[in-house]
Amino acid sequence: MAGHEFFEPADRKRPVADPTAADPLAAAESRPSCDPAFRHGVVVGFDGSTSSERALAYAIGMAHRSGSGLIIVHVANRLPTTVWAGCEPPVFVDVPDHRTEVLGLELACADYLAEVPWILVERGGDICHELEEVGREYEADAIVVGSTHGIVGRIFGSVAGRLAKRAKRPVIVIP
Repeated sequence: MAGHEFFEPADRKRPVADPTAADPLAAAESRPSCDPAFRHGVVVGFDGSTSSERALAYAIGMAHRSGSGLIIVHVANRLPTTVWAGCEPPVFVDVPDHRTEVLGLELACADYLAEVPWILVERGGDICHELEEVGREYEADAIVVGSTHGIVGRIFGSVAGRLAKRAKRPVIVIP
């Protein structure tokens, strides 16, 4: 049952909710429903870095011990157009990110993932928001992320720290 799926390629435009619409949840309903086999699984953020590889290894063990599925999430790049055009409202542009396809192929060939059923979900946007959103959609038991080291994490705040503050489910940070 091991395999991967790509729910939303970065180079495909996603429907955007009309801010004047009566139902603001219309955009959330347009997403494909999640596979029920992965409900109450373990969500793990993965970008191919050493830190995310450690988080993936921990999440595999956790999913294996609990007998649940593994939801591997790669958040693709989204850049604000204000960087390029100097616009006032924050408008985001999806930048094609073929890294998810490469990660999917690498994961599909990995022997260590044969122990658990898994899927690969691609999202675009804020990493913390997207990990929490996937966790909500799959009613995940936990979200596993790697810690951020370096100056960027100290200046802007680490993904793990921001996620731990805002998440509605347990967040496990792997050093």
